Amino acid sequence: MDMGKSKGESMGLSYPMLTRMNYTVWAMKMKVLIQAHGVWEAIEQTDLKAQTDQKACAKERVDKVALAMIYRSIPEEMLLSLSDKKKAKDAWEALRIMSQGADRAKAAKVQTLKAEFETLSMKETELLDDFCMKLNGLVTNIRALGEDVKETYVIKKLLRAVPQKFLQIASTMEQFRNFEIMKVEEVIGSLKEHEERGKYRKCE
Repeated sequence: MDMGKSKGESMGLSYPMLTRMNYTVWAMKMKVLIQAHGVWEAIEQTDLKAQTDQKACAKERVDKVALAMIYRSIPEEMLLSLSDKKKAKDAWEALRIMSQGADRAKAAKVQTLKAEFETLSMKETELLDDFCMKLNGLVTNIRALGEDVKETYVIKKLLRAVPQKFLQIASTMEQFRNFEIMKVEEVIGSLKEHEERGKYRKCE
């Protein structure tokens, strides 16, 4: 096996890109990638004993690799804000603080998103796909902030938010479907089928 080629291919892995809304998912993926490269110790150190010069050099190389991996996974505007961070651990912590903010700010953001989720309703002229995209976007953002949003909660909200033309199918599902074992996608599929039937009847 060509070890040089294997190493090159390993370092050529695609990296998840951090945005202002996906820190939780980004951090999970990056941790696995950094651990796979064997350099996670640059961020979470477990050995606090004094090291020899040789170990110190190896540790510095590990830190540079981890820092380089972080740099490759963030947009330029975030990269510029890390210009004074020389250690991977410091850069990681700075990104966490920038992305998640203080606990109070994070909690306030969750509450704002939840309020928007609760008041969201579908207009009569709105396409089901467009509405579901907005609904799923809010749920994704709430979950990205570490808040648990159960599938049944989303399904019930979806059925409450649909306009008059969906009331019959929504009522039927509420009476005869077990939401504890259903997925949001299944409910959306049933609503879309109902929507298409309505379009077909209009064309007759």
